[in-house]
Amino acid sequence: MLTKLLGKVMLVGLLTSLVSCTQPADQSKPNLEPSTISEDTKVIVLGDISKNPAKKIRRFQPLANYLADKLSQFDIKTGEVKIASDFPTMINWLKEGEVHLYFDSLYPAMRINEESGAQAILRRWKRGDAEYHTIIFTMKDRGIKSLADLKGKKIAFDDRQSTSGYMLPMAYLIEAGLKPNEKGSSSDVVAANEVGYIFSDDDENTIQWVISSKADAGAVDNQTFEQVPEDVRQAMSILAETEKVPRQVVMVPGNMDPELLAQLKSILSTMHNDPKGKEVLTKFQKTAKFDEFPTLQGLERMQQLYNIVENR
Repeated sequence: MLTKLLGKVMLVGLLTSLVSCTQPADQSKPNLEPSTISEDTKVIVLGDISKNPAKKIRRFQPLANYLADKLSQFDIKTGEVKIASDFPTMINWLKEGEVHLYFDSLYPAMRINEESGAQAILRRWKRGDAEYHTIIFTMKDRGIKSLADLKGKKIAFDDRQSTSGYMLPMAYLIEAGLKPNEKGSSSDVVAANEVGYIFSDDDENTIQWVISSKADAGAVDNQTFEQVPEDVRQAMSILAETEKVPRQVVMVPGNMDPELLAQLKSILSTMHNDPKGKEVLTKFQKTAKFDEFPTLQGLERMQQLYNIVENR
């Protein structure tokens, strides 16, 4: 019961911060002294997690440069990109204020909020969409007509930190009365009363694994699914579609100076109206804009899905 309660309080705190990031921090979060940008470096740092740092730096650097140009009143001269090799490292960087902006989907954002005290300040329209959802699919020739038919089968997920490729489909399988059980590889045996799940580490891999029968079914976000060629999609069958959640959120350290925080929010939420800013957003994975999270509608449902996965 305590674990469930903590999960609920954490999620309420995160989504409430999406509506008003000026609310007092939850007392359970790290108690850090107020901090701004380093007095020595005067650098604003954007962070991400990747095993391909060069690619991420190319994608993030234009935004880092744009923000640095707009933050001269704080004597910031440079924008940098810092790439973590794993999730715990990023949590530590945000906790210590070594990274000032981090972008991620709802599920990892909830974990980061809980473990580092970082707060979500805006919604990101990644690839032009404010929201997205998960599609659980299979091939029509597999004889799988519903989620119940996945018993004794394997499903491919993206990775353990993914909202659309793990949290949402996992919760839906459990709600359907199924028993997901992780497998180390596609060759592992799946018992008749369980659903084996394997991680593909990429949505495109998930699709290919289903097509090639390495997995019987897969879970990807709707944007990825819609990019599958029409003739291939015609051979696929959709088993379930989850509800929509925010596409991504923007996170900052919980101890960020209020004046800097307010200026960052202003710059990010208006840059789509600036020709230069719009160009930078396009380079940043075709981001349409950043905006305030519009409503807490569906909060209870998000709490429920998170708790289902965390307490399984």
